[in-house]
Amino acid sequence: MEVHHVTEDAETFTCNAYLARADGNATLVDAGAYEGVVDAIRRRVDDLDAVVLTHQHGDHVAELDAVCEAFDPEVYAYADHPRRTRALGDGDAVAIGDEAFEVVHTPGHADDHVSLVSETTLFSGDVVVHDDGAFDYGSFGRTDMPGQSREALIQSIETLLDRMPDAVEHMYAGHGGVFHGDVRDVVETALERAEKREPKYPEE
Repeated sequence: MEVHHVTEDAETFTCNAYLARADGNATLVDAGAYEGVVDAIRRRVDDLDAVVLTHQHGDHVAELDAVCEAFDPEVYAYADHPRRTRALGDGDAVAIGDEAFEVVHTPGHADDHVSLVSETTLFSGDVVVHDDGAFDYGSFGRTDMPGQSREALIQSIETLLDRMPDAVEHMYAGHGGVFHGDVRDVVETALERAEKREPKYPEE
């Protein structure tokens, strides 16, 4: 499976959106807020089969309408959305590239947040990231906004660790850099930091 970061050229705030390709199928994980994302996708593929949303914060879905109008893909999401064609539930399986991913409901940063885990790969959205300006090698989604919960996020990271195979070695997060290596160690480090209950950012 080839995974391309299709919002990496954005100069305005967006999540990382990833295009996964294998065996003639193409799936986008999150649509992002980069106005050039449709062109970035078209440079890689002619057709897009599906979009899978980790959650529906604006930086993850702002360009979903544009992507859907350009490609008419299936749209998988946990929470209701006008563009959703397939509902995701905890424990569901979804195909991305040539791998089967388990849907893990991971609220805390967002009530509808899901992470996607295969035998080798984690699409973690914002629940856990490798680096984000607050921490390197294991950070976690912010929980200081209304409707967010540090306690729920901590429980979600614990659940993710319980259900993530030890062999996972590729981590594609909603922000920061892509990581290849011992993903479990990165996630465990994020959990340790979250459990301290200290503000992630000084202004929290």
